[in-house]
Amino acid sequence: MIEPTDREITGRHGNLVVREWAATNPGWIALIAHGYGEHSGRYQWVAEQLVAARAQVYAPDHVGHGRSDGERVRFSDAETIVADLETLRQQVAAEHPGLPVVLIGHSMGGMLAARYAQEHQEHLAAVVLSAPVLGTWHVLDLLEHDEIPDTPIDPSTLSRDPEVGAAYVADPLVWHGPFKRPTLQAIDNCLLAINEGPTLDKPTLWVHGEDDELVPEADTRTGIDRIRGHEFHEHIYPGGRHELFNETNKEEVMGDVLTFIARELNS
Repeated sequence: MIEPTDREITGRHGNLVVREWAATNPGWIALIAHGYGEHSGRYQWVAEQLVAARAQVYAPDHVGHGRSDGERVRFSDAETIVADLETLRQQVAAEHPGLPVVLIGHSMGGMLAARYAQEHQEHLAAVVLSAPVLGTWHVLDLLEHDEIPDTPIDPSTLSRDPEVGAAYVADPLVWHGPFKRPTLQAIDNCLLAINEGPTLDKPTLWVHGEDDELVPEADTRTGIDRIRGHEFHEHIYPGGRHELFNETNKEEVMGDVLTFIARELNS
């Protein structure tokens, strides 16, 4: 196991904790944007695979998530989180000048990665979107209620591996409470901005599980079709649920991701 080290950066709304997994002789930088309600520590296995492929890996806990500052899972503007990602990129790029940067975003983090790529494409070598919230998202229907109902995530929807769901439920850094209206509104606004924004000109890989109930592939595709650039690749995995990097075929998924990244970095 590769033990991560911690650093703090100053975000738009407080200090953010960033996990760093160091490579001995890094050839590129991987930035990971985690999903709603979770934290960067859940990407330990992913980070180890990336380090083995010579990546220097950085993964912040977004504002209001994990060990970072802020009211839990609350933010009013997704653009501030995109700006936090750019703050981190600037810092680590200065420490590793000349290394290409690959942005990897999962779920809500995939939405943030897509928006970041629209605004800062010149800083990226490639983008990986894992089950990204794009296009439409059924969870936003909760905004129709005067009071947001408590609709906890069913852990069985994360992976076919039951241990993944059990670990998720037991994780004290994961948010297990209801959604918050400002956050849902911010996500809705971000999706609208992405739909109206430019296509992704940088090489992009989209991976999604065919049986993803949390972020259905068909809903995401409506957003993907709006931002799909000329070098866009996709893998839809039969039977796959929401967290492909924690799925029973995670080695296959990671192999496809690393093959894509290696090809783009060497092209």
